[in-house]
Amino acid sequence: MTDSAEFQLRTPTVTDGQAMWQMAVDSATLDVNSPYAYLLWCRDFAPTSVIAEVNGVAAGFVTGYRRPDQSETLMIWQVAVNTAHRGAGLAGRMLDHLAAALLTDGVTHVETSITPDNDASRRLFAAFARRWDTALACSELFGAELFPDSHLAENLFRIGPLRVEEAR
Repeated sequence: MTDSAEFQLRTPTVTDGQAMWQMAVDSATLDVNSPYAYLLWCRDFAPTSVIAEVNGVAAGFVTGYRRPDQSETLMIWQVAVNTAHRGAGLAGRMLDHLAAALLTDGVTHVETSITPDNDASRRLFAAFARRWDTALACSELFGAELFPDSHLAENLFRIGPLRVEEAR
């Protein structure tokens, strides 16, 4: 655990795609996308994502996008933190950073999907809602029967409204 590291939070670039893919692989919990997908994400959705670095080395990332039918909603796709930096509050700092940056551009809600067995993500997003002093609603997004494999159901966590006075 690194609790005294100086994290730099910034917008990812395509040169971060490889490190983001590797963090997803190393997480052993995320659904890993192709390396190409992370490159595209860094190109097309960089403004709605964040990467954290320590001494120029990737330490974590959050990928997100604005929902096409609800541009005020930021959908968080993945959150990853390198093992060496877990427990330092980095995931929460990245979420706060991203939400605060997008709040001035009209984002009022954050959504994510979490499987029922992912307690760490549930705690992360519950804590985010508490820090922002706003509501968190949970409902089923995709039932397990919709997946062609043994994937668990995905529950939708919707957090908001976010307000400027609550910005971290």
